[in-house]
Amino acid sequence: MIELLSDNPLLLLFIVAAIGYFLGNLKIKGISLGVAAVLFTGLAFGAMDEGLNIPVQITNLGLVLFVYSIGLSSGPAFFASYKKNGIRDFLFIVTMLMFSGLVAAGLFFALDFTPGTITGAYAGSTTNTPALAGVIDYINNCFGNAGKTMIADAVLGYSFSYPMGVMGGIIMILIMEKVLKVDYTKEKAALRKEYPVDSYLSSATVEITQSAVDGHTLRDLNKRYKWDVVFGRIFKNGQFSLTNYDTIFNIGDTIMMVGSNEDIDKVITDIGKKVDSNLDYDRRKYDVRRIFVSNPFVVGKTLASLNLDKKFNAIITRIRRGDVDMLASNNTVLELGDRLRFVARREDLRSLSEFFGDSYKASSHINLFTFGIGIALGLVLGAIEFNFGPNISFKLGYAGGPLIVSLILGALRRTGPIIWTMPYSANTAMQQLGLILLLAGIGVSSGHSFIESLSANAMWVFVASIIISMVTAATTLLIGYKFMKMPFSLLMGIVSNQPAILDFAISRAGNRIPVFGYTMVFPIALILKIAIAQLLFVILL
Repeated sequence: MIELLSDNPLLLLFIVAAIGYFLGNLKIKGISLGVAAVLFTGLAFGAMDEGLNIPVQITNLGLVLFVYSIGLSSGPAFFASYKKNGIRDFLFIVTMLMFSGLVAAGLFFALDFTPGTITGAYAGSTTNTPALAGVIDYINNCFGNAGKTMIADAVLGYSFSYPMGVMGGIIMILIMEKVLKVDYTKEKAALRKEYPVDSYLSSATVEITQSAVDGHTLRDLNKRYKWDVVFGRIFKNGQFSLTNYDTIFNIGDTIMMVGSNEDIDKVITDIGKKVDSNLDYDRRKYDVRRIFVSNPFVVGKTLASLNLDKKFNAIITRIRRGDVDMLASNNTVLELGDRLRFVARREDLRSLSEFFGDSYKASSHINLFTFGIGIALGLVLGAIEFNFGPNISFKLGYAGGPLIVSLILGALRRTGPIIWTMPYSANTAMQQLGLILLLAGIGVSSGHSFIESLSANAMWVFVASIIISMVTAATTLLIGYKFMKMPFSLLMGIVSNQPAILDFAISRAGNRIPVFGYTMVFPIALILKIAIAQLLFVILL
């Protein structure tokens, strides 16, 4: 069996992925490892025999696919977050990263490690392979053959501490969410306007009874009350029509609206009373339909820029993107695969379908031209060597280069006729595929050295990795939540220095807010961790 797996790395890859994925879905007291189990399954297989190996190109491919697809989907929120709280978030992230380096330096003196060992332990406990590569490159350039022992120490520290770099973050998330009494449901409700998280929308019909709104246009009322709902059909003077900003509200009118239950209740309080009505079932003049966005012309454009009110008698009440329902607004930017819910004249529905494309097949395709160009640009950026003085240099590598490029392209969405983003379904599939390839490759390649490192010295490396990963994660979560007043869901993404931790954080939060924290910190963390690792080695020599 071992010989068969050794001769067939692809067979090994898919066996590890299948077993790991199965184990990851098993729950013990409501807790599961998720896709992180693929990593530990890989470690178990790698420990069986030194000959078991998954080509490094597959691992690198998984890393590139994962970070590129994450960046594309998170680009807009990433830049919007820094635009809102840029200096605060940047200083907080940099401070926490420097703190992790100080913890490692303290352990160097406390546990009498070699510079190579503590640097490797730092790189492993922060799950930063480029940091280890940068230190090894520095040793080779400065010490030549005399640096072989230093390299061996660094590799030992890295290989033994990497698993705890993953487990430490997961453990501290579980502990701190209990200590801080985090309410994920409350956080999601508070952040639904800031981030595209799961949003449960409903509809209601209200009769206008309040004199305060009688005779005023919807435009003026929106400015006064700042409602966050979408108004649809209105029954006025015995006739149905669709609302617009110039619609005048009068006592006795009956109007339908879509929004969250909380926002709907606010509108009802402001304008009248909720009533049972058959407005939604009267389809004689206006009908309801969901239409897929598959026409490249409208992708990456705001609804306001399409001037739909001048072309059709229609209203978009909500947009479904993946599993998320969002209210439509003038600033909403359309993406491939969005499902638009229209209320429109029956005769306009066919034209609306043609305008937006309405093809599920077309909305699921990956544009391999833009996908390939984007990744190629990322790999080129990752291959550029940045030098800071004669002894410190680094490359963004397979993770940093594609991530930075994808964040920029995801925020741009389109450049003229070129669309950079992917459909939601395709992006999700790429993330999953990339993550599984990455974790299986890392696990199998690290398994044998992990077992070989079981020695007295290695056990102290294990202790050091626990301290670095858990103290850093706990400090970040505590200070960020209690003093910086940052959402715990976002902070989980910030401490997710490895994709497996991110996947676990998403499962705990029940939404994708951790992804925005991850993309916010990853480019800065990648660069700083490389610099910190080399500084640690140089200073501690």
